[in-house]
Amino acid sequence: MVRPTKVTNSLRAVREQAGMTQAELARRIGVTRQTLIAIEQGRYSPTLELAFQLARAFDVGLDDLFQYPED
Repeated sequence: MVRPTKVTNSLRAVREQAGMTQAELARRIGVTRQTLIAIEQGRYSPTLELAFQLARAFDVGLDDLFQYPED
């Protein structure tokens, strides 16, 4: 049986380190603040396209923002 795994992220830490608010980031990439809140809290995994947009907003790689835990 395959167990579901959960993508984790460090979006909040990276965003705060950059001195950016959720509202600023949301405007920059064209999503709602509520979407960012859900991603930061791990309640929502973004699409690949959105993940790339987030990484580019901070000039970091995808694996700097999102982690896929190994068993």
